[in-house]
Amino acid sequence: MTQWIHRTARYLALLPLLGLLAACASGPPRPEVDYKPDYDFSPVKKIALYRDSGKVVGDNPLQLSDIQRGRIDDALAFALGNRGFTVVDDAAQADLLMSWHLVTQHKTDVRTWNTPAYGYGGYYGRYNRYSAYNCWNCRPMTTEVSVSNYTQGTFIVDLIDPDMRRSVWRAVTQSRLKSEPSQDQAHYNEAATAIFASFPP
Repeated sequence: MTQWIHRTARYLALLPLLGLLAACASGPPRPEVDYKPDYDFSPVKKIALYRDSGKVVGDNPLQLSDIQRGRIDDALAFALGNRGFTVVDDAAQADLLMSWHLVTQHKTDVRTWNTPAYGYGGYYGRYNRYSAYNCWNCRPMTTEVSVSNYTQGTFIVDLIDPDMRRSVWRAVTQSRLKSEPSQDQAHYNEAATAIFASFPP
């Protein structure tokens, strides 16, 4: 009986971790997309990177290297290329300009869950010697609390009309940032592909 209690307690303690792993396994987060509804995207063929792209702001700004910015630029160009667009170096030849920036913010995650108190052997009354087996909810419970600090990143991509000088399409993606950014270009490509999955609208 004691072994069964311990096995169940360990299973309950793992539930928050399993939920977190399932969320991470679902792939890149889906972006929230907004655009100018009366804008005609059909003539758009060429897109160039905006000169002021790649800024990082917020209460916990990351110091991105030129290599890391290059991975993001390459991933966005990769995703646009797969959508049939040409990314050009000369902004004067582009139909739209692409700009991205990252906003960081400190967050605290507090999780609580109940687990059976360890060392509880159950109560055998002389009228019900099997009560320990039949009244699991009657057992004393302890509340476990897990507190973790993390940085939430909001990644914003704008497509700007150079003549209007204003954004005509925007995608916003939020996710937890890892302390050490990935060096695998495929991860960046996958996230960029998700961002442009519904472009053009």
